[in-house]
Amino acid sequence: MIRKYPHLLQVNASFLLSRMKAKYGQPLLTLATIPDEEWEAFADAGFDFVWLMGIWERSPKARTHALTEPNLIQAYNLLLPDWNQNDVGGSPYSIYGYHLDPFLGDTDTLAALKTKLHSFGLKLIVDFVPNHLAFDHPWTLTRPGCFVRGTAKQVKAHPEWYFMTERGVSLAHGRDPYFPPWIDTVQINFYASMARKMLIHELLKIAKIADGVRCDMAMLGLNGIFEKVWGRFIRNGKSKTEFWDEAIPEVKNQNPDFVFIAEVYWDLEWDLQQLGFDFTYDKRLYDRLLLAKAADVRGHLKADLDFQAKSMRFLENHDEDRAITTFGYEKSKAAAVVAATIPGLRFFQDGQLQGKRIRMPIHLRREAVEPVDSGILDFYTRLMKYAGSPALHDGTWELLELASAWEWNQSHQNVMAWCWRYPHDWKIIVVNYSDARSQGRVKIKMAWDENENYILFRDRMTGEIFMQDRNELESFGLYVDLAPWQAHLFEPT
Repeated sequence: MIRKYPHLLQVNASFLLSRMKAKYGQPLLTLATIPDEEWEAFADAGFDFVWLMGIWERSPKARTHALTEPNLIQAYNLLLPDWNQNDVGGSPYSIYGYHLDPFLGDTDTLAALKTKLHSFGLKLIVDFVPNHLAFDHPWTLTRPGCFVRGTAKQVKAHPEWYFMTERGVSLAHGRDPYFPPWIDTVQINFYASMARKMLIHELLKIAKIADGVRCDMAMLGLNGIFEKVWGRFIRNGKSKTEFWDEAIPEVKNQNPDFVFIAEVYWDLEWDLQQLGFDFTYDKRLYDRLLLAKAADVRGHLKADLDFQAKSMRFLENHDEDRAITTFGYEKSKAAAVVAATIPGLRFFQDGQLQGKRIRMPIHLRREAVEPVDSGILDFYTRLMKYAGSPALHDGTWELLELASAWEWNQSHQNVMAWCWRYPHDWKIIVVNYSDARSQGRVKIKMAWDENENYILFRDRMTGEIFMQDRNELESFGLYVDLAPWQAHLFEPT
């Protein structure tokens, strides 16, 4: 059974296999033949889900685009100077078919891999891209009605939005309202019943070989968003029901434990949770951790717990730069403590725990080799062990209030704190989310042992033991004095 607040690791499947081939030699041919100890290491690190990103067959024409697009070539030259054409696979989000990319294995590989992962207590998450497919996908020829079509007038007005198939049909490239189209894709028509039927059929097939899907740009499938982008270009066939309201129940009726994860922005997280998504990206927390102060982050954590429980907390993914690069070294650790110790699905990217700094183009099949940052690795080893405790996965969470440590000292506003309660255990997390030394009093409502005059707190991050007078603790709160970006991971001694 998956824990209430699970951990997920995103792994670029092609990078992983290339890395394993370099480590073990070329006879290692598929994902299923990666040695057991490699998967077991993910489980030992505390992960419940492994999201293998980019497993589906990539478009031949999209690969050609990835080999000729100047900006991509410039990125390859900069980040992987010894690259060659065999290292370029094309975009994993320009999907030619929902079957395993031959680079990763054959048709039986995923079923075997799922069984192997289950033996280590891991669940397999894969991609699902509802908004678009590769612009040379077979359906563009056999089922063009699944896509947004363009009239001669529309194509003339927006030529960059459309392309012509081999059969002379003008179809639209996939896009969202705020960016140019993805020119290696074709736009699904969510108003077309055939498109919905075909997508749900693909989801049902995926549910037989995986435990869940991470749905790319899931909000683009909402009627309101689709209408905003394409409504004026579609002459008939408006839908009264939401695509997800059709798809999720149908899949879960046959596979009750199948997990739906939504990549979502624009404050539409709650909408998708209401439509049945188990977890939704929490980009707003990411932005507040990056740009805002402790008070704004604390305000975010006052949201309804039902909403937070389905929120996906992260500092990294393939769309964002690496955490150390974006946040800075010390701030990235403070942000990691927050993201790893609050309710929700805690989401990490492969390499984050080792301190990787390079964000590689997803069009490549091989990544740059980076040294492990021993300081970051030690930090995450301690954090993940603490965050892996039953209290933080199945316990009761409470956001704690802070008070001034003494008159005129307002630095407690830089500090955040929360606690977890679990039978016979408790955890208290305190974070100074600022670049200034800060003090405060953490108000803790807990039944301390009346026979003890002093309460001992062990900081799992440093191993230090703090002693607090029980009467002072009950009257004024736990006194803390933290360096910039410092965190305490307290637990009983």
